[in-house]
Amino acid sequence: MKEFYSDVFQYRGNHYDFGYYQGKQLKDSPILPNRRKQWAPRKDRHFLINTEEVKHALTSFAPGIWKEIHGLGDALKMEKEEAIRMFGGYYLEFGRSGCSIFTDSNYMIRNYDSHPKSYEGRFSLYQPTDEGYAVIGPTMQITGRVDGMNEKGLVMGYNFTHRKQSGDGFLCNMIGRIILETCASVEEAISLLKELPHRHSFSYVLLDKSGESFVVEASPREVAARKSNVCTNHFYLLDEENRYRQDESREREQTILEQQTYMTDPYKAFRVMNDSEKDIYSFKYDAAAGTLHTAAYFPKDMKAWFAIGPDRRPVIFDFNKWLKGEKIHIKRVKGELDYEGMFVNMGLQ
Repeated sequence: MKEFYSDVFQYRGNHYDFGYYQGKQLKDSPILPNRRKQWAPRKDRHFLINTEEVKHALTSFAPGIWKEIHGLGDALKMEKEEAIRMFGGYYLEFGRSGCSIFTDSNYMIRNYDSHPKSYEGRFSLYQPTDEGYAVIGPTMQITGRVDGMNEKGLVMGYNFTHRKQSGDGFLCNMIGRIILETCASVEEAISLLKELPHRHSFSYVLLDKSGESFVVEASPREVAARKSNVCTNHFYLLDEENRYRQDESREREQTILEQQTYMTDPYKAFRVMNDSEKDIYSFKYDAAAGTLHTAAYFPKDMKAWFAIGPDRRPVIFDFNKWLKGEKIHIKRVKGELDYEGMFVNMGLQ
């Protein structure tokens, strides 16, 4: 086992300044050099973008994020088009991943499963002063969010289905950010998901203070919502969109369903998802399907739990206190993974 970590950062201010602040952080970080190296083999095929199309899409749904991208570009002295490629969350390919999500009326717990070398290791708390809701959660491609909760108590996590037959549209992490920054309820998020252009096929799991959770199955062609408290990596309503073998995904789903009887309180539920012997936590890192973090969000209590690696006690963030002006003193969340490489924030790969 090797130590890994996610850096925690917090910011209050307008979107442009937030972008500029992040850009200054990234100047001395290995994240962008690692990203350029990872994306280089696919650059000619997947990095051609129409900047006006991306601008129109972002300003239509989340104009604050467009300003954030400008702040990032200015701080990093990037050309406009490069900043949009790096941070716009539009067009680029997304690698296959796993992921498991369980919800109760009071919380959502999710395992984010992917390849360690693609993981940013950034956990963000951002409270905008110009527009949009405050959001807590881990980032992806800097501006996107892997999962999280906003100040209204809306919680979101997504699970991969497939990337075949992709369309022009946003990536999952940018969709997650737009949902959390602009929607106050599950109903608003479902409506937004039906309007947004989707690059790939993903399930978006939603929970708010009402206690009802929905799984929204979204592809570039169709979006459908159903009530459910368990989600892995296959669709039910859009069955024709299931492209690869579903055996492992359905087995993981069944394991979660069987373990529900032991999930008598939030901590026991967290242990079921995070403990290495419970058959839900995954060690398939080389197959881009190993569990990197386990997160729990509580919309009524406005708290977030976060852990890197298996068999960990979660670090607890009191989002409600932070929203009222208290500073978070946690600088880094540490854990261990059975993997020899690094997250992209830990050094040059």
